[in-house]
Formats: sequence, C-alpha cells, structure tokens
Amino acid sequence: MTYFWLKAGHIIFVIFWMAGLFMLPRYFVYHQEAAADSPENAVWTDRESKLLKIILWPSMIIVWLLGLLLAITTNAYSFGWFHAKLLLVLGLTAYNLWLGGYHKALARGERRLTGRNLRMLNEIPGIAAAFIVVLVVIRPF
Repeated sequence: MTYFWLKAGHIIFVIFWMAGLFMLPRYFVYHQEAAADSPENAVWTDRESKLLKIILWPSMIIVWLLGLLLAITTNAYSFGWFHAKLLLVLGLTAYNLWLGGYHKALARGERRLTGRNLRMLNEIPGIAAAFIVVLVVIRPF
C-alpha cells in the first residue's frame, strides 16, 4: 500500500511542477514586454516570485523525495530506463534553476532573450515529460 501512496503523491506533484514549468516562461514573455522601471514590471516580478515559491520549488523538492523513495522501494535504480528518466529529471531540475535565475535577471531589468526564444524554451518541459512517460510506462531498456 505504501508504494501506491508514494506513486500517487509523486504523480500529483509532477503535475504541479510541470504546470509551473509551463507557466513561468509564459510569464517571462509578458514580463519582458514591460519597461524595466514600470509598475507592470513589479507586478510580473511578484507573480513570478509567488509561482516559484508556492508551486515550483516545493513541487520540485517533493517530486525528488517521492521519486527517490519510489526508486528505493521498487529497486528501479537497477534498470536502464530509470537512469534515462533520472537524466531527464536532472535536466528539468537544471531548467527550473535556470528559470529562477532568469526571473532574478528580469527583476533587475535585464532582458537577455527574445519573446520567441522564451516561447521555444517553453517546449522543453513538454518534450521531457513525453520521454519520461514513455520510459516509465514502456520501460524500453
């Protein structure tokens, strides 16, 4: 029964984390269009901060904790598909950290990327999620 509760919790928090990973780059697109010294800039900075603090960081941490507990419980770490999944989750974690850094840059008024670049980056979590689901469900190796 513990396995099923761990799995359910893991899936729930993956959904929360993915929602945040999809939302934040979209916020960045709108934030970037606001002048650095405008009141709108402060509003977007606040929205992004809340998304990071309330959804992204906690969800990512819980996903990791529950995922590692699942891996230990099921001995998944001894399979190739799990190593591939772990690599993709590490990539999503790095992406999450990068988003946090870009949020700080935008708050300072730095606009390093174009709206188009941010829209393209918004595809990363979806592509990673598709591969992760295939790895976990099909277990090709």
